[in-house]
Amino acid sequence: MTHSTPPVGGPGSHRDQGAANAYDYGPGTPGTPVRPLSAQPDRPAQPDRPAQPGIPVPPERAAQPGPLPAGHADLAAAGGTAPGIVAEQVSRAFGQVQAVHGLSFTAPRGAVTALVGPNGCGKSTLMLMLASLLAPDSGRVLVDGLDPSADSAAVRARVGWMPDQFGAWDSLRVTEVLEVMGRAYFLPGPQLRQRVNELLELMDLVPLAQQPAHVLSRGQKQRLGLARALIHAPSVLILDEPASGLDPASRRRLLKVVRTLASEGTTVLISSHILTELEEMADHVVFMDSGRVVDAASVRELAARPRPWRVSSLDPRALSEALARLGVEHGELRGPEHTASGHAEVIIHLPDEATASRLLADLAAARAQVIGFGPATGRLEAAYLASDAAHREGAL
Repeated sequence: MTHSTPPVGGPGSHRDQGAANAYDYGPGTPGTPVRPLSAQPDRPAQPDRPAQPGIPVPPERAAQPGPLPAGHADLAAAGGTAPGIVAEQVSRAFGQVQAVHGLSFTAPRGAVTALVGPNGCGKSTLMLMLASLLAPDSGRVLVDGLDPSADSAAVRARVGWMPDQFGAWDSLRVTEVLEVMGRAYFLPGPQLRQRVNELLELMDLVPLAQQPAHVLSRGQKQRLGLARALIHAPSVLILDEPASGLDPASRRRLLKVVRTLASEGTTVLISSHILTELEEMADHVVFMDSGRVVDAASVRELAARPRPWRVSSLDPRALSEALARLGVEHGELRGPEHTASGHAEVIIHLPDEATASRLLADLAAARAQVIGFGPATGRLEAAYLASDAAHREGAL
């Protein structure tokens, strides 16, 4: 297609094809180098194995409900700029199995940091060390500036820990589970009762308050597990697969609760295999593989990485001709009789969202009769699937 002026969509990279100039919509160079998360921009807050989960701490160190537990006035006064979690060259082995190996990362306060990686990559081991329930073999972790190895009681007073399994609390009623946890943190009686009522309401557990825990479904236990982790209003919240078993409404509630806590200054570290919902929740992502951090970025920065886009059209011929004129490399164009949508569809790998925007404008100008245009995968999923870890047996 010959142009006397640049093609629709503005200046971009071109391929020289004799007399014709066409946009190069081919794959770009993936990614940005790994750098500390604390140096990356935050996304704005949005409104809307088993281990013993409660360890008593001395009354003078017990956290109090509120946006920030007692003892964090120094961090609040500093504007919340200090990282909530720091891991420095942390390693941990179980016999011959090296679960975590030389791992380093930071998680900012007032933000949600996601851990993503295949099964067995060390995510749960890392979380147990951060919750002071497991000591590293080497390296160190800091939680709100405190080393769990030096003062585990102070760290536990600041950390809310939600493991991926509820634990042995089945003989207690829902309300009793929260009361026992609150007493473990030495919350005064009136304050504890108020806090229990707040959490029952927050997690939609009021109708289940007097039910024994053993009758709860998997999803209901997950909601109770989160309430239990929040009983002492921790400044650092560590969640291992919190959305497992939740219905869609409960997942939306989880999203709202997590984003609200982050907006109030809580450091949130969350591990999940549900990448689409994790993307909605997280500000930053840390990719792990074989006990190491292999990549890290803000979710916003992932927009500049390659991923596949799905284009749908009312007319397969019009779409095919437009793509040919624009010189766009693409996969198989499937006719409407072969797609669930009933429209012609094609998958195109694009280097970033800016290129996608230009392509959409060009297709519209070329009368491709586009009826749908959007990412075929989310940002987190595309970044994970581009890694070596995703192609091994046992990955997500």
